[in-house]
Amino acid sequence: MPVYKYKAVKETGDKKEGKYTANSKNEVISMLRDNKYYPIKIEELQEDRNIKLTNLFNRVKTKDLAIFCRQFHTMLDAGVTIINCLDILKQQTENKKLKVELGKIYDEVQKGSTLSEALRKHDEFFDELLINMVEAGEASGTLDVIMNRMAVHYEKENKISNKVKNAMVYPLILSIVSIFVVIFLLIVVMPSFISMFQGAGVALPLPTRILLAISNGIKENWYLMVISIAFLLYILNRYKGTENGSKFFDRVKLKIPIIKKTTIKIVTSRFTRTLSTLLGSGVSLLQSLDIVSRVVGNKVVAEDILQAKEDIRKGINLAEPIRKSGIFPPMVVSMVKIGEESGSLEEMLEKTADFYDDEVEAAMEKMTTALEPIMIIVMAIVIGSIVIAMILPMFEMINTLQF
Repeated sequence: MPVYKYKAVKETGDKKEGKYTANSKNEVISMLRDNKYYPIKIEELQEDRNIKLTNLFNRVKTKDLAIFCRQFHTMLDAGVTIINCLDILKQQTENKKLKVELGKIYDEVQKGSTLSEALRKHDEFFDELLINMVEAGEASGTLDVIMNRMAVHYEKENKISNKVKNAMVYPLILSIVSIFVVIFLLIVVMPSFISMFQGAGVALPLPTRILLAISNGIKENWYLMVISIAFLLYILNRYKGTENGSKFFDRVKLKIPIIKKTTIKIVTSRFTRTLSTLLGSGVSLLQSLDIVSRVVGNKVVAEDILQAKEDIRKGINLAEPIRKSGIFPPMVVSMVKIGEESGSLEEMLEKTADFYDDEVEAAMEKMTTALEPIMIIVMAIVIGSIVIAMILPMFEMINTLQF
């Protein structure tokens, strides 16, 4: 999505400027109006891919954000001022990148900026969710409560991310080992094995000749293959970085049978957890949906959330557009509907998020359990085919000796 830089003002004369990711200028205008601001200037920022990649690597990790928010909450709750909190945190933070940014934020707050304004100036390091939540906490005078909520949020988000990464370790290792075994068989074992039969004048069967040609091709043109694979990965990465490419891969995740259910549960957990956190902190539903669409981690789902926002603007309850999207499980729709009818949407979303946090863990275990035998079978078929192709000439030799 394009990034827009805006300047706006309230009726009270308070000015605000910052950056906002949206599909169009109209979305930026709607966001500002929802927060009772009047836009003065809105312009689209032209960012190239190198800047985006730099921002991606610069962004503070979820684990570090969780520690930052937890420590900030503890000190605020003990009566320490924001300035002193920042001073202590910038000295004791182990993450060097975060230490440097906290030093800059400390200087800006000392000069009179609010914490949210200082964070917004460094939005390539801190995500929009945290910035908006801090702003809401400052406006309501509950920054300590907000920091506690964000600490819990990032701790659970980090837990989910670790589960996903850990679940993919075994399949990744198995894939790498399989590739190396196949390459070793093709370029080391097979040529020396086949040369024995060729020296004996045995005619090589077709499968053996095909594999021998592949083996020779790899040995003679390995550098071209490496360059081709690297180029293909580069093109895929570039395409994935585009709006259409990102949507394509996110759509694929929602269609592949093995990972579809797991993806939906992860998205559901993030959606309900983030929306509950935002609503519980006093952020409006429309603005909350805007923020959630950017942190949910799936472009297809993000579009459905933005469509839900437009439906709500027309007077429709949240449960109905969620049901129409066809992505979220029926339980989520029911819980949202009950929450809206009882006036306890935040609590219902939090309970749903807790349930799907456990579901994500179970789903990752099931997916890993399902992937293991599939990958072992595929590896056995590939390696078995190579071995059979190598010993086929032996049967030809035996038949020749018999006659």
